[in-house]
Amino acid sequence: MKLSLALLASALGYAAANPFAPKVSRNTAKNRMNSKLMRGATAIRKLEGEEQEVDLTGYSIKFEKCQFVKQYDAEEDGGEENDSILTTKRFVIFRLCSESSCSYNYGEYIVDMETYLEAVLGYKQEVQEQYCETCNECYEKAAEQAEQEANGEQNDDEEEDEDAWKCQNMDTSSCYAECQNIENMEENGYMDAAEFTECQQLDYEDNYGNVYYAGPMCASSGSRIKIGIFTDEECSNYDESKDIENYMKNDDGYSMKLSYHLLKQTFSEGECIASCLQEDEEQNNGDDEKEAEVNEVCEELYEAAGKCESSHGFEEGIVDYENYDNQVRNEELVCDFISSLKAGHYDQTGEIVVSGGRTTLGGGAATTGGQKFAL
Repeated sequence: MKLSLALLASALGYAAANPFAPKVSRNTAKNRMNSKLMRGATAIRKLEGEEQEVDLTGYSIKFEKCQFVKQYDAEEDGGEENDSILTTKRFVIFRLCSESSCSYNYGEYIVDMETYLEAVLGYKQEVQEQYCETCNECYEKAAEQAEQEANGEQNDDEEEDEDAWKCQNMDTSSCYAECQNIENMEENGYMDAAEFTECQQLDYEDNYGNVYYAGPMCASSGSRIKIGIFTDEECSNYDESKDIENYMKNDDGYSMKLSYHLLKQTFSEGECIASCLQEDEEQNNGDDEKEAEVNEVCEELYEAAGKCESSHGFEEGIVDYENYDNQVRNEELVCDFISSLKAGHYDQTGEIVVSGGRTTLGGGAATTGGQKFAL
């Protein structure tokens, strides 16, 4: 689809009025800058002429919101195979909060959803595997100990005493049942929703030859991430008339349900997603002399994200970037963009929210329904 002169004029007028809406004017450069802000950067602080990495060990990740945004993409330009000049961008906003508070001395960040889910799900998967491995060990030890006590035997195995701390806070009865459910998820009629966080075609075709795709989307005003059905391979066009579980089947053709056991841990409301302090067995076993390390998931997200720090009093905020000083210069732009997404200017599919035929998107700028239609 080619953009006509009338549509272009309308789009230009709209973009000039609103710095946060899809743009085709000079503000398009800012959109491209926003994309660049999503790229990785190694943060450093300068201390007495030396470079020092930012210390995030006293902070934790807190999920704030996910948001789709449909924007004009000059590179797509509709194209012969595309039905739209819009492309869907997927963002997640999160904070790094100190142990004492998340109302001051925190940083606010924005990153693309794919990066966020890949990093956090990878971390949560590793935690889950370690948890169940420890649970199984403790369960077996508890069963062995119970058998020995029943036989009047004494357990003097020193090696087991060395690992006893692992089981001190482990409720083997509840954790074992939980881990068995995870291990036998498919046998119990469930599929892991975390397996659909990358857009993929479903094994289904309707009577008209239409195929559908499953992928992550924002729900409940951005407070949750769920799996939805889309009509395109980019998972941009959400089909709200269809329920994902009606299309879930195993290899034998039996209907399945989705388990959000793992995926829901990426957007836990009111809870920290992950501590940035990397804990290991030596520290848990009473060895506090080892130097604290930053959790890898925090490093990955921090380096990939656009940053809004100084306005929130973030004490570990960046003083300088090596070869990435554009992020420092454009921090205000990042803060403004985050604010626009949090203000509810877009619905869960990324469409601009219109009320009464007009919508106000900041700075007193208004957009008519006709301008929205043109974009």
